[in-house]
Amino acid sequence: MTLFSKIIAGEIPSYKIAENKKFYAFLDIFPMVKGHVLVVPKIETDIFFDLSDDYLSEILLFSKPIAQAIEKAFPCNRCGISVAGLEVPHAHLHLIPINSADDLNFTRPKLKLSIEEFKQVQNAIVSLL
Repeated sequence: MTLFSKIIAGEIPSYKIAENKKFYAFLDIFPMVKGHVLVVPKIETDIFFDLSDDYLSEILLFSKPIAQAIEKAFPCNRCGISVAGLEVPHAHLHLIPINSADDLNFTRPKLKLSIEEFKQVQNAIVSLL
């Protein structure tokens, strides 16, 4: 069972943004910026493009309102999407408020947010869904 499967199962707490029968979205606990969300399929597949065509199309449709809420909640040029897939062996995509391509540089230092800050970010996004 991957770390993300444990989060989906509720064995590890998370700051949930949205969920349906196939996907789970939650705040990245090592965010690049406030508003950084992970979208994860509930099936365990390591490599993103090993997902079926249905899952690949549906993950974008599931992510769209979340990305739109992120863009409204945080000052940014747009919500960027990244599929790196190196941190956890479970397919996922990152939704990140960005102003330039450099904002998607995963080698940059990550933010350290308090529980209260995570809750504020969560509420800001969820309230706009």
